[in-house]
Amino acid sequence: MAKSSVKKTTSAVEVKTKNPLVNGSFNEKAARDVMKLIKEKDIKIIDFKFNDLPGLWQHFSIPATELKDMPDLTRSIWVDGIGFDGSSIRGFQKIQESDMIMIPDPSTAVVDPVCEVPTLSMICDIYDPLTRKAYSRDPRYVAKKAEKYLKDSGIADTVYFGPEAEFFIFNSIRFDQTENSGYYFIDSDEADWNTGRDDSPNLCYKIRFK
Repeated sequence: MAKSSVKKTTSAVEVKTKNPLVNGSFNEKAARDVMKLIKEKDIKIIDFKFNDLPGLWQHFSIPATELKDMPDLTRSIWVDGIGFDGSSIRGFQKIQESDMIMIPDPSTAVVDPVCEVPTLSMICDIYDPLTRKAYSRDPRYVAKKAEKYLKDSGIADTVYFGPEAEFFIFNSIRFDQTENSGYYFIDSDEADWNTGRDDSPNLCYKIRFK
């Protein structure tokens, strides 16, 4: 009696589920290039960075030895990420759901030019540790979705994002909080409210309110 044979096929969904690199951002060659750079530049510190929801840089550092020798990259920081408390980041998680992970993007690695101790800087993507899905409030993920939408919709094929640099120059700042009072005073020689000050001479070239 002849036996019929059934060839089992594996769907793409099953492959993706079994694949530990489900975050979809792992690039083994780029990761190994970073590890090589760490050795060549004698890097001592790895500084991981990401943005909070209002746009402020958040970062923390680990010893470079954590990324030097990793024979199996599928069981390393590059894939598993690094856990952190999402409730301590503005606009992220509540205290009862604070566990999150950050996964470094090796393509963003750059040697910090100003640190006295040799430091490598990398930008990270934020993920949910259980679902392994990109975090919806990660500004970098939002930017990636915007870029994809522009390309898929045919609106544009290139998009540029950049920070809006703002700064303030003060000549005098005073503040205090006592048992019976509280105050603060801020002053700038170029401020609009100083148009009438006796500066000897006061040319009245002041910065307007905005």
